[in-house]
Amino acid sequence: MRAVIQRVKKGSVKVEGKRVGEIGTGLVILLGVTHDDTDEDAKYLAEKICNLRIFEDEEGKLNLSLLDTGGAILSVSQFTLYGDCRKGRRPSFTDAAHPEKAKELYEVFNKLLVEKGIKVETGVFQAYMEVEIINDGPVTMLLDSKKGF
Repeated sequence: MRAVIQRVKKGSVKVEGKRVGEIGTGLVILLGVTHDDTDEDAKYLAEKICNLRIFEDEEGKLNLSLLDTGGAILSVSQFTLYGDCRKGRRPSFTDAAHPEKAKELYEVFNKLLVEKGIKVETGVFQAYMEVEIINDGPVTMLLDSKKGF
């Protein structure tokens, strides 16, 4: 699994002009799933993201996690994180998991975050979405569960 994590002052997602998810301070996570991902990948990323110290303490140092700050997460599925642009000019998405598997693991990931006491808002799986963010910092991280074990 791959996740692009952006620290935000606020974020929202719309589908067909209707707001379906919105958060204040916290993280917007764009999540991609590949063929060989499992629940263990979802657990790894959920644990890592909740405890990632990317929020500033009173001294301005990145010492606080989402759990420390009480922030929320806006989780958006994004198969294009597995786009391969090495050949030609049009990305190949053959590394992205089939929708059934991707949706299942996306839901597992979100459930794990909720179980940690985090407020989680989501987009709509496989929908065309408009994601708005006000990036804070900006602070943006890229995590890949296959590089973390």
